[in-house]
Amino acid sequence: MNRCPITYQLCEDKYSKPGLAKLSPRLTGLADLPFTAQEQRIEAALRSGKMSIQGGQPKLSAKLSIKNRSLDVVDQKGTFIIKPQSDVFRQVPENEDLTMKMSKIFGIEVPLSGLIHSKDGSFSYFIKRFDRYGKNKKYHVEDFAQLTGNTRDTKYNWSMEKLIPVIENYCTFPLLEKRRLFRRVLFCFLTGNEDMHLKNFSLITREKKVELSPAYDLLNSTISMGKAVEEMALSLAGKKRKIERKDLVEYYGIEKMKLTDKTIKSEMRNLINTKQDLEKLINISFLTNDMKEKYVELFSERFDRIV
Repeated sequence: MNRCPITYQLCEDKYSKPGLAKLSPRLTGLADLPFTAQEQRIEAALRSGKMSIQGGQPKLSAKLSIKNRSLDVVDQKGTFIIKPQSDVFRQVPENEDLTMKMSKIFGIEVPLSGLIHSKDGSFSYFIKRFDRYGKNKKYHVEDFAQLTGNTRDTKYNWSMEKLIPVIENYCTFPLLEKRRLFRRVLFCFLTGNEDMHLKNFSLITREKKVELSPAYDLLNSTISMGKAVEEMALSLAGKKRKIERKDLVEYYGIEKMKLTDKTIKSEMRNLINTKQDLEKLINISFLTNDMKEKYVELFSERFDRIV
């Protein structure tokens, strides 16, 4: 039996029927990407001037073809983003896909994502674009770097405290969005994501409501990089490491965000209630056994620090 790289369900073929159905109810199979990981990185570099997506990782834009049963690489108007294996860090696609799936269990809104087989047998990560809908229609999305007058060069020159006024000034229901931000920050700390800079938080306008966009670029960068020096990309209480409960919960959640005791207790209960399911997901993921062990070890240590 195989494990479906879209749903993690056991299946006889490369993909499970429920996994294919997530892409489209009419999809009966999914062809391998016709590129090796290296060829995908080269394609991403060659197409970078033509595509509307940017960022540090090599990315390809793609559209789903029901007829060809494939994700086809395109220059414009793609509805999916594909990220190949890194030539520097280990198992980034498997890591990101797992962490995104964990975040959904944790109660964070995320787009459809999964892994797809490539020509050389490697996995690439795909994610559906949350800023696209209907026929070539786009939601208005701005990341926190844009909203605060920062750039790619200054995306780390900010603090977690200064994210709060962005929520208060722009969101339709700021109290609700501050709680969602708090949950996201907790999750990123628990999963070793020390690269959540300003461009990895965005606001989206849907049906005249401004709110936090679905989460993206969630991965355990700590285990990918080996020995990360920092635990957060943006400083909290003047520091980026040795983060404790008093920093995340008491200082950030209660003092700065002014979340109620009831809300804080609910969020911590959510953390406790999902721990077992999150660890189970790590253990059935496509990471190698040693990477799974590192992930669980880090998650458990961070959990004990803030509960």
